[in-house]
Amino acid sequence: MLNQVVLIGRLTHDPELRYTAGSGVPVATFSLAVDRPFTNQQGERETDFIKIVTWRKQAENCANYLHKGSLAAVSGRLQIRSYEDNEGAKRKVAEVVAENVRFLDKKSDSDKARSEDTGSSGGDDLDISGDDVPF
Repeated sequence: MLNQVVLIGRLTHDPELRYTAGSGVPVATFSLAVDRPFTNQQGERETDFIKIVTWRKQAENCANYLHKGSLAAVSGRLQIRSYEDNEGAKRKVAEVVAENVRFLDKKSDSDKARSEDTGSSGGDDLDISGDDVPF
């Protein structure tokens, strides 16, 4: 049997990081907006909003490096779970338990500016003649 899901989409909100009671294991949740591969009768693409759950170090990485609007690829398994809400009603939730999350956005402009402030230069201030180049 196989239960494998692969999604690429944008986060609808910043990841929410929590820790389990007792053992303190990190768990992060977020929703991914994923466009359907076809258009509706009006010629528009519909979007599904899919709940993602990540655990341990991956949860902390998602909370630290992803934010609303980030492009991410998620692979994992689909999980359907039941719970009882505050009013005693039975509810079901479908979510993807992520085994792998890839951050697909390029470095943000703020990250680029930060690296320039720390002195990493693109070499613009170096004086190199053609004789200095080995090829």
